[in-house]
Amino acid sequence: PASTSESSSQPLPDLLLNSSKSSTITMKLSLASLALLAASASAFTAVTPAGRASTSLNILAGTQSATERVANVMAARPEENEAIDALVKKNFPGAISNKAMETKIASILEAKGFTPANTLLCTSLCCDELARNLEDDLNKVYGHNFNLGGLSGFPFAGNTGFGAMSAHVPDDGFCLLVHGPHVGISKDGVIGKVERSGIALVDNCCGSAIAASNYLKGITDGGAKITTKLQQFSDFQQGAVQELILPHGKRLNDADDRMKELPYALYDSQDVLVRDIIESGKGGIKQGLALLGGIQINTGPDTDDYFHPLRFDYYDSDGNMVGSMLSKL
Repeated sequence: PASTSESSSQPLPDLLLNSSKSSTITMKLSLASLALLAASASAFTAVTPAGRASTSLNILAGTQSATERVANVMAARPEENEAIDALVKKNFPGAISNKAMETKIASILEAKGFTPANTLLCTSLCCDELARNLEDDLNKVYGHNFNLGGLSGFPFAGNTGFGAMSAHVPDDGFCLLVHGPHVGISKDGVIGKVERSGIALVDNCCGSAIAASNYLKGITDGGAKITTKLQQFSDFQQGAVQELILPHGKRLNDADDRMKELPYALYDSQDVLVRDIIESGKGGIKQGLALLGGIQINTGPDTDDYFHPLRFDYYDSDGNMVGSMLSKL
């Protein structure tokens, strides 16, 4: 072939030089290929990111009972502030401190077989960081919670979220579902306001609820502006809260204290939704489910929060509501 004759006609030194260059190029390509293969292989190597928390479900095992865990959590709490206690109970008859309620819940549910090792905590509480106070306490007793909630505490995760949560409950285990809107009360007794740590302003609480109330007032008073806009995806939760409060327009207008009545109106809409979600997904309930619903009442950063329980029901393994435990609180 022509290529053979051309190669054979080259002087020996040139032939060796060309051969050396070819080998160098081949070696460089081989080294580059090996480096690429090594990089590709490392992409499939399991690496634990530094500082990342485990995503495994934190159901608390161990020998401590729920009542013992609650006692440990409450041991670090300040003594009850008698003035705040009287102020809250005057404005919200039926309210009890988180400390008292959590202690009672743990005891009542223990008698039904709920333990830190077999119970999944599920919450539907507002996005506000103040709504985390109760949730954080219960986390220390029952482990990380499954979150159904969004603005004002409405269960925006819906049927899909409840179904996923039910699948995470331990086999032959239980679910404790806690939900409700929240409201603040300042040291001066102003409802709908609360002191926040590090902020001089006595702030609105709950902001979402108050915005929805103002929206509704604009409709009932005839001052709402005509708009062609539909609900925006970027704020659809607030749009839903405003729709869900519409049936309570007259009730809020007739109330002696609109801010005091507001969380109860929100709760009534929320209660219907939560129970409808449970009914739709009751086939996923395992050993049983406890449903605690009510109003979270947030006070200043140096005092305990309160809760007005309005529902404390027990559902059996067939998803039937078989009894109220509310009187025990």
